[in-house]
Amino acid sequence: MIRLGLTGSIGMGKSTVAQMFADEGVPVFDADAEVHRLQGPAGALVEMIEMHFPGTTGPEGVDRGALAERVLGEPEKLRSLEMLVHPAVARERERFLAEHGHVPLVLLDIPLLFEAGGAAAVDKIAVVSAPEAVQRERVLARPGMTADKLERILERQLPDAKKRARADFVIPTGGSVEETRQAVRRIVACLTDALDS
Repeated sequence: MIRLGLTGSIGMGKSTVAQMFADEGVPVFDADAEVHRLQGPAGALVEMIEMHFPGTTGPEGVDRGALAERVLGEPEKLRSLEMLVHPAVARERERFLAEHGHVPLVLLDIPLLFEAGGAAAVDKIAVVSAPEAVQRERVLARPGMTADKLERILERQLPDAKKRARADFVIPTGGSVEETRQAVRRIVACLTDALDS
């Protein structure tokens, strides 16, 4: 099995690209979706997060906006949160890999792959990338997003150029959807052909 890590900075189109891999029959582990599940109603992390960050949870689970406000720009608090979240996500990832041990290629969609030291958990890395102007336009169109909040998020993400330099594959997302889909298909073919030879 080849474990392909998919990453990219905020607003680069990673979720769309992950879906394209799924459309090609590649099993996808979505770390963000797993975090949402773990922090959702009756999620395994809700009680621990409330203990460490009182007032950030409710009947619907973790209030992600309130939690983000509590930890953004606060390195110690952010590290404390990561110490809760990362091990739980890693356990779910291992369960996913065990369930799909029979397939030739899986995609691990990990937003902070480089930042959280996850590169060691994958065999190859694909980075989604778009021009900065496209990225900013996409992110600032999100509800509740501001230029200041975007800057705080980008401060804790490895710059796009550095991600691209460390990647085995770069998937462009600034052009047409079909161009991106063709890039995904080339990667799937490349990696599955490598296993066959």
